[in-house]
Amino acid sequence: MAMAIDFKRIAEDFKATNWRDPGTWSVIPKAVVLIAVLVALPVLGYFGLWQGQLQELETGKANEEKFKHDYVNKKRQAVNLDLYKQQLREIDTQFGALLKQLPNKSQMDALLVDINQAGLGRGLQFELFKPAPKETVKDFYAELPVSVRVTGSYHDMGQFARSLSPSPSAPA
Repeated sequence: MAMAIDFKRIAEDFKATNWRDPGTWSVIPKAVVLIAVLVALPVLGYFGLWQGQLQELETGKANEEKFKHDYVNKKRQAVNLDLYKQQLREIDTQFGALLKQLPNKSQMDALLVDINQAGLGRGLQFELFKPAPKETVKDFYAELPVSVRVTGSYHDMGQFARSLSPSPSAPA
């Protein structure tokens, strides 16, 4: 029951086929054209229509993941917003208190005199006490370096340094 394929007959069918009149085609050319159309339509559809849409779909999926991640982060921030606002108020209060401890320009001369008096009061001898000629302006404050060279005992220098540092319990 083995069926032999007669390629000569198939080739003759194709040669004898009038391609302008499909009604006269034999079974084999009709089947070949049908298979070609059934294969060509999905291939053309993929490259003509679906490929761009599939790329858009992949881009949309990637964006969806990014948006989900952004949403979770923003939700986490929103949940803690009141806590963040409270922390900001506390930081502003602490910053204001620290800023008030810095001397303003009119208080600088008195501060330098106080430093000198603190050293003399502790029994230290100043060999050099030279404020820089020019201050360095920073974001919200200015620095005025002072070169100091003192002579005295170890304990006197410790007391001097302690008297210069701001007291944690007393406002400066």
